[in-house]
Amino acid sequence: MNHTEASMDALRQTGDELADATVAALFESGQVGTFNTLMRYVSTVGSALPDGLPDVAREYLEATRVPPPWVDWSEMEKARLFFIDNNVHISTALSFASMPACYIVPHVAKLLSATHGLNYPSKRMAETGQFTVFLMQPDAFEAGSRFIPAAQKVRLLHASIRHHLKRENRWDAAALGVPICQEDMIGGQMFFSMLVLDSLHRLGIHMTQEGAEAYYYAWRVVGAMLGVDQDAVPKTLDEARQFLDLYMIRHMGPSDEGAHLTRQLIDLYEEVVPGTFFDPIVSALIRYLVGDTCADWLDVPHTPWDTVVKAVPHLLGVLETLEDRSPLSAWALDRIGHLTSVLELSSLTRGRVMHYAIPEQLKKDYGVSNAVPRTRRWTPPAATVS
Repeated sequence: MNHTEASMDALRQTGDELADATVAALFESGQVGTFNTLMRYVSTVGSALPDGLPDVAREYLEATRVPPPWVDWSEMEKARLFFIDNNVHISTALSFASMPACYIVPHVAKLLSATHGLNYPSKRMAETGQFTVFLMQPDAFEAGSRFIPAAQKVRLLHASIRHHLKRENRWDAAALGVPICQEDMIGGQMFFSMLVLDSLHRLGIHMTQEGAEAYYYAWRVVGAMLGVDQDAVPKTLDEARQFLDLYMIRHMGPSDEGAHLTRQLIDLYEEVVPGTFFDPIVSALIRYLVGDTCADWLDVPHTPWDTVVKAVPHLLGVLETLEDRSPLSAWALDRIGHLTSVLELSSLTRGRVMHYAIPEQLKKDYGVSNAVPRTRRWTPPAATVS
């Protein structure tokens, strides 16, 4: 479907009825602490729900424990293989494009600063990276998987943020709509899917049309499990381009929270990068992927690496060509990519499993398969607005 200003405005008035009702009932009965404590023991698919779990929470978990019935599992397998083939590049795109894109939307940056803190971006980055890794495991929807419980908890986390902001009158719903509304949830889905694909293309990564479509499809499944209205979600990459362009034109701009969160993100990754010589590449890569206008809004500093980083697509293009032509090179590069991603995630999580809990209060200071020919390259849909 093609979205309009009117249809986007309508999406701003809706949250997630099931999760919102569950969270409201937990707060009303004073059982949030009990729920969070017990849910630390529910981390894998097939785990028995613990005794003492509030009835409303048990009903929610039972209702959301399986993926939507329309899932095409062959398409999900293509998405998993696409992730294996491009895991380090996807991690790069998530870190240096998708996360900064969230900060370019002022009301989203304000939400993030209220719930995660301006000084602790590592928590959100660790949770995002871990969530993606859980999704792309071969047994993501089977017994023993950590993905579905993580999705169930993230959905309640979003509902709790809506609950706090509305209850405490700390959100101008008349001007901004419902906090973490359907428009913003779909926008976030676009940041982690369409924008990632755009970034891979900009980096010179070789992708097939089948791989790009499968990766986007996987995030449609994720959106469904996070309470996104599937009647409103773009079904194709062309529709996704139209939605993302319109969403960004409607909302993107500078904000103090966005600039502060970006500064903390840069500092975080400069700590991950060994030594100090390569530190400026963090800022340069963000600027390259989000563009100068958005980078200026986020106060991303200019560095001598701004010019150097433009050579990255050429270097990656050489490596991608080697991967296309040699199965051994493809295997070696995939292993290096996997190890790099594991090292990055372990640095952020410090080797721990991240737990998603319902916050009892907000911050006080809130203001594709190798069998598919890789020569059939994906070309991003053209921009729909100027």
